[in-house]
Amino acid sequence: MLTIIQAAGWPIWPLIACSILALALIVERFISLKASKIAPENLLQEAISVSRQGVPSEQVIAQLAQNSALGEVLASGLKAISQSNQQEYLQAQMETAGRAAAHKLERYLGALATMGLGATLLGLLGTVVGMRGSVGSQAGGGAVGGGNPAQRAHGISIALYNTAFGLIVAIPALIFWRYFRARVDGYLLQLELASEQFLHHLLQLRR
Repeated sequence: MLTIIQAAGWPIWPLIACSILALALIVERFISLKASKIAPENLLQEAISVSRQGVPSEQVIAQLAQNSALGEVLASGLKAISQSNQQEYLQAQMETAGRAAAHKLERYLGALATMGLGATLLGLLGTVVGMRGSVGSQAGGGAVGGGNPAQRAHGISIALYNTAFGLIVAIPALIFWRYFRARVDGYLLQLELASEQFLHHLLQLRR
């Protein structure tokens, strides 16, 4: 591996840093986007059940808010109805909590997409650097077939290694970005449907 890095030249180092950062973001998103942390099963029904007879205590609402992203949205509705039973106010508070939850879900996705695009461009930069060195060594010979063969081979190796490594980093980064994007979209739909159902429950509760 060290031999490959040496043969790839200095342009490989930004690609290595890019690959480490992309891997860290992928691992972080896998941990953060677990269903148990976003929308646990049966949480909506449990929230409806504990508030069927009225607004629960502040301690229960706080526990619900700490449960998950969905819990934060549902807890915002319970906090709002304890302050005002106006439909517009309840809806506005839950929408605000939903936007905050969406922001957390989408965190680092833009950075991961940037790593994918950046790796492609860094690989291209390495290709240009390598080919420039190869062409420069040939031009220095003053005649066809002249130049330094070792320098020309080194320039070609820089170009090929950086092109390959750039694609090796970019392709998985973009695949995982698309996977996480679809996963987040699914969670956002779940949160929206659950919040609408809970809002309907709260509107019945105020009567």
